[in-house]
Amino acid sequence: MATHGPHADRPGVYLDAASSEPLLPAARTALLGALDGAWADPARLYGAARGSRLALDRARADVARVLGTRPDEIAFTASGTQAVHLGMLGALGGRRRVGRHLVVSAVEHSSVLHTAERHEADGGEVTVVGADRLGRVDADAFAAALRPDTALACLQSANHEVGTVQPVAEVAAACRAAGVPLLVDAAQSAGRVDVPAGWSLLTASAHKWGGPPGVGVLAVRKGTRWRSPLPDDEREARRVPGFENVPGAVAAAAALTALDAARATEGPRLSALVERIRTEVARTIEDVEVVGDPVARLPHLVTFSCLYVAGEALLTELDRLGFAVSSGSSCTADTLRPSHVLEAMGVLTHGNVRVSLPHGTTAGDVDRFLAVLPGTVTRLRRSAGVGGA
Repeated sequence: MATHGPHADRPGVYLDAASSEPLLPAARTALLGALDGAWADPARLYGAARGSRLALDRARADVARVLGTRPDEIAFTASGTQAVHLGMLGALGGRRRVGRHLVVSAVEHSSVLHTAERHEADGGEVTVVGADRLGRVDADAFAAALRPDTALACLQSANHEVGTVQPVAEVAAACRAAGVPLLVDAAQSAGRVDVPAGWSLLTASAHKWGGPPGVGVLAVRKGTRWRSPLPDDEREARRVPGFENVPGAVAAAAALTALDAARATEGPRLSALVERIRTEVARTIEDVEVVGDPVARLPHLVTFSCLYVAGEALLTELDRLGFAVSSGSSCTADTLRPSHVLEAMGVLTHGNVRVSLPHGTTAGDVDRFLAVLPGTVTRLRRSAGVGGA
């Protein structure tokens, strides 16, 4: 598929859907239509406003259907990160009388971990549950971390860096038995795999499923105690302040519906392409570690680490060759800190590459990537003074 974004002026292959899925055609059509027909304030009573309210209600119902919840449990936010912040802080505030203990996994998205740090700085207590070398959290260890004063537990549906699917159903059962609400970050899995059951709060991000950026989802089950950490506002059931982005919500719902409708065929097709990458990378490149669960994984994502290669150099060279991929590592020039996920897994963090296939990726796209990758790694190793690779 053609490269999207800053290098759209040259042929290329975009393989970074885990960062942002290109806008799906259904979302583009819905967005343009809503910009013309659903721009008015949905809180007003005149005709144009009622049209906006109807469009917003339909979008909410469509998202709820895919996520397996009620429309009145869905609120649209400005991002997936904002949804996490509001979900966690609201649940912690709503259960403050129970206690101030929070349980999270070590491989959560940074938005969850940063919120946990904020909670701890404000006097709360945080227990971090580790993961194994596949990136999977142990459900028994998570259950053992729950206490009578636990106000909230957080577990992602699947890992955003290595694709490993987490044991949400087992953890949810333990949380339910302990009377603890569970927040599930479903940013990487929504629209791609079944939403796990048993959650009390769920968050997601539209641009991860081919919707527009600037739209997130916060779902709060009925009966879950939640109190807004922000000043009171009448919008979005008093959960998210400010004027609703109706066109964005409409486009987000259209994309999620389209991705979900194609999931039965597209999911297995992409999963087979990912399996090819997992196999060929290990076969054609020495000193490489393919990470994440090989079976219990997202269908579109694979991560591998190449020893003796700087990850940034590898990504830059692949970009020069027309392949847009990312690194599971958050290592940057100013922090020089590798990925907290890979560190928690105890796997190789050097020369890390995350490949995530957008909807419509072809076998030819993958073949071209696999054709250039071994030689690219070899050149970079030689330039670093490492021979025989």
